[in-house]
Amino acid sequence: MRVGIVGTGFMGQVHAAAWARTNAEIGGVVGLTAVSAAGLAEQYNTRVYATLADMLANVDVVDICTPTHLHHEMVLQAAAAAKDIICEKPLARTLAQGQAMIAACQAAGVRLLVAHVVRFFAEYALAQQKVAAGEIGQTAVIHLKRGTFHPQKTVDNWFLDFQKSGGMMLDLMVHDFDYARWVAGEVASVYAQKISSHQQDTAVDHGLVILKHHNGTLTHVEGSWAYPPPLFRTRLEIAGSNGWLRYDSGETAALTFYPHQRREEVPEVPLPASPLNEDPYTIQMRSFYAHLVDGTPTPVSAADGLAALQIALAAVQSAETGQPVHLAPLPEVAS
Repeated sequence: MRVGIVGTGFMGQVHAAAWARTNAEIGGVVGLTAVSAAGLAEQYNTRVYATLADMLANVDVVDICTPTHLHHEMVLQAAAAAKDIICEKPLARTLAQGQAMIAACQAAGVRLLVAHVVRFFAEYALAQQKVAAGEIGQTAVIHLKRGTFHPQKTVDNWFLDFQKSGGMMLDLMVHDFDYARWVAGEVASVYAQKISSHQQDTAVDHGLVILKHHNGTLTHVEGSWAYPPPLFRTRLEIAGSNGWLRYDSGETAALTFYPHQRREEVPEVPLPASPLNEDPYTIQMRSFYAHLVDGTPTPVSAADGLAALQIALAAVQSAETGQPVHLAPLPEVAS
């Protein structure tokens, strides 16, 4: 299987390193800048193509690692060439674009996989498995946090262009919106508040979002572009009728389970991390590779990517209007 990577910035480099640990061959790269493309091609002994159109005939799978606003056009182009597609999150910039991308892939008979990598982090995946197995009982409250530093103010930094990236709530918090839905099911409503402060030397974006799931679970999501560089921190807490799961990236312990027991001292039960001892991007690409080669199930689909996009856009809307947003059911998407 030959994979062509479009976008040779940070995420393109991360995906290339992960593909190199599978049995796939990196069949070519397309970069937005000649320098980054040449460096990545040399590292993985492949060739640089000037455009996606030039590369399509020589690859089997297209891995799109470009800025969000370019996903729509590139997915349609790859689907028209009958290529299976990996697309970085978020799936698209608008819900209409995401729906059109999925429809195009279905019409072409190709697979579209959205790279929501948090589903492949060992602690997050294990927590979801514990919930799905009923080990913490009925979920009641989920608290998810993801914070990092603000993107640098440069002329060509697309993250700072809201029309291109959708801002912090779409680009960063979409990870946890997807995870919350994976754990607690479909979301009925979204309420959000956001603080944005952009001064000469500092910039801050911080958001708080409450998701109400159809099963009654409440998820509190906190996202931030307000930390000093190079900090990046995440946290999850899942409280249920039989216990509490907790993970904090700033601590050394792995996922910890606190069961409800009738005694004063409740033992902490550290849970082991992934036995693969690999980074989540490698786990993700191995899962995608197995799915594309022999149909092995993978834990994230195009429909999941579309649902996460819908939640994120609703959070943006709620923060702007100050009103909750009730989500309409999305059309069913074939896997």
